[in-house]
Amino acid sequence: MLEEENGTDPRLLAISAAIRVVPHFPKPGIMFNDITPLLLRPKAFKDAIEIFAERYRGMGIHAVAGIEARGFMFGSPLAIAIGAKFIPLHKPGKLPGKTISEAYALEYGTDCLEMHVDAVQPGENVLIIDDLVATGGTLRAAIRVLERAGAEVVECGCIVGLPKFKAGYRINGRPVYMLVEAIS
Repeated sequence: MLEEENGTDPRLLAISAAIRVVPHFPKPGIMFNDITPLLLRPKAFKDAIEIFAERYRGMGIHAVAGIEARGFMFGSPLAIAIGAKFIPLHKPGKLPGKTISEAYALEYGTDCLEMHVDAVQPGENVLIIDDLVATGGTLRAAIRVLERAGAEVVECGCIVGLPKFKAGYRINGRPVYMLVEAIS
């Protein structure tokens, strides 16, 4: 990676600058870190994918699982970049055919993730991608549903995360990697 004198990759600075904080969304007290402006900056968006690809290329990852919906935006191009298949982890009722699901709690409610039962083969190495890690609930559910299907979850990658998810943090025993720290 390119680094400035202070050791920070300049691409990460641009990614961080592209994240907008929306107070009290989706409910009072939540400081929502919105990645939409990042998607509107092609260079920063491309840099985010490239940083992930640099990290995961050559790690024997068979599939990238993206969490609906923003995880799809980063997971799909990342899967292509590292030569892996893409597995969409959807909200309930959006996939035809037989699915496997996992319910989970959010910091502002509850939800569920679903995937096709045949999306992953036993023993395949899977990387989970999402835009944000706040409480870890969605990532926990993604890990559980993938492991129930026989996958080996290698890591969870996110664009932005709360400070507690810095290097070395694990969810369900799986490492969490985030590009930038959330603004709160």
